[in-house]
Amino acid sequence: MPELPEVETVRRGLAPAMEGRTILSAAVNRPDLRWPLPERMAERLTGRRVERLRRRSKYLLLDLDGGETLLVHLGMSGRMLVSGVQLGAFHNEHPAPQKHDHVVLDLDGGARVTFNDARRFGAMDLMPTEGVEAHWLLKDLGPEPLGNAFDETYLAARLRGRRTPLKSALLDQKLIAGLGNIYVCEVLHRTGIRPTRRADRLSAARAATLVPAIRTVLEEAIEAGGSSLRDHRQADGELGYFQHAFRVYDREGAPCPTPGCDGTIARIVQSGRSTFFCPRCQR
Repeated sequence: MPELPEVETVRRGLAPAMEGRTILSAAVNRPDLRWPLPERMAERLTGRRVERLRRRSKYLLLDLDGGETLLVHLGMSGRMLVSGVQLGAFHNEHPAPQKHDHVVLDLDGGARVTFNDARRFGAMDLMPTEGVEAHWLLKDLGPEPLGNAFDETYLAARLRGRRTPLKSALLDQKLIAGLGNIYVCEVLHRTGIRPTRRADRLSAARAATLVPAIRTVLEEAIEAGGSSLRDHRQADGELGYFQHAFRVYDREGAPCPTPGCDGTIARIVQSGRSTFFCPRCQR
């Protein structure tokens, strides 16, 4: 499932081709993805100008000039691919239609944005822009980990009294929006904190080390274009490269990269998710 860095990478790739552009035509090729698509979706998108493209947690939000916002969730295999215009060093011609091209937007300026989703776990919805934060997918989300509302005081207060393992707490989207399994594993290794430690037993000082580590890991991942483990592609179709910088994730049996540590990366399962950590230097 794409996490915050992957979705932010897609947003940054789409913005030059979409912001300020008018959707000349919208093709909606099926009635549903994970859930039914909005009624008259093609009609409501056609002729609308994309005022702003933003991200909330793992969701893309396209604010339109008609007072509505298009929410896009990539799901497990969804891709938003741009063709017909120059994106950085790449110029992709419009490809031949593919079986899983479910929504296709043609914009003035020549760009085409195609939502392709083989597994159909993605989602789209249209809602009034003024009430977007009240949408059922967004209303309970915590603060953005790269935003000003997320700081040491906030995190220490929210961890206090939580009897769950720290990794599970950090994955709670009501606590922090957009932080997922890969990056929590990486953050906990960088801070030397064991993922099984109970959240309410973490000192305020150690909790404070998590905030800059979370920011740094996410910023490095965004700069690398996210992590491509299976389906993720950037808007120009290129892979992300942060997986080559993983210290622990998916490295079971490898030597711990912490200087001076002779430990070996281990894998356990927490709440049905794989957790990778060093049993020696993470305490």
